[in-house]
Amino acid sequence: MISGFESIQLGTLIMIVVAGFGAGWVDAVVGGGGLIQLPALLLVPGITPVQALATNKMGSIFGTTTSATTYYRRVGPDLKTAIPMAVIALAGSFGGAILAANLPASVFKPIIVVALIAVALFTALRPNAGELTALRHYGHRHYVVACAIGAVIGFYDGLIGPGTGSFLVIALVSAMGYAFLEASAKAKIVNMATNAGALLFFLPHGSLLWGLGLILGLSNMAGGYLGARTAVKQGSRFVRVVFLIVVAALIIKLGIDVWHDYFAR
Repeated sequence: MISGFESIQLGTLIMIVVAGFGAGWVDAVVGGGGLIQLPALLLVPGITPVQALATNKMGSIFGTTTSATTYYRRVGPDLKTAIPMAVIALAGSFGGAILAANLPASVFKPIIVVALIAVALFTALRPNAGELTALRHYGHRHYVVACAIGAVIGFYDGLIGPGTGSFLVIALVSAMGYAFLEASAKAKIVNMATNAGALLFFLPHGSLLWGLGLILGLSNMAGGYLGARTAVKQGSRFVRVVFLIVVAALIIKLGIDVWHDYFAR
């Protein structure tokens, strides 16, 4: 397959469009749209996992670019923090994608499930966290922490992927002291870069299904635009609630994967 349309039926194409829109909305608010988009792509007849991953990244970069632009216009996130994070995250994502080609994600999934449970507990037990921005670091230390977050989560996105935006949001809230809304705005800029880093790895391998990726990207853009506007209108409290829902879904999804991997041995 080159375009992705060679054996796809109308019903499956409609499902891809709906999944892309839903993923774009969720990604724009808190991240985690891959939970919706990637499983939908894997239902395309004849698609390989690598093709699904590459096409998912193409669709996602349309959505994250749109939501990042919308957030920038309406929230005005600090680019002095976001841009260095994004550059480091792009390099980390490229490195993660290289390792992903040589090491199964099942090795890391149990660790990710534990991390997600810790994230959910932190958010649920600290209801005031992320309501207002109260920075924990200043000067040089602020940028060092930001770039470290970008490197680690960028690497994770290239290696495994699902939940990258959610991890970025909670790291910016808990480690740096941003409010949920401002954290989401910065996370979209960084997530755009991590998608680009993974794509730079996948493109030379010819894994991208261009036609399907374009359709997915357009629907992701629409969802991303609406999601960013909704988050800005509703504020940090709304973002926090959606964040908890998405993290719970991630825990269930990756927990099931770990269970299947364990019993498939």
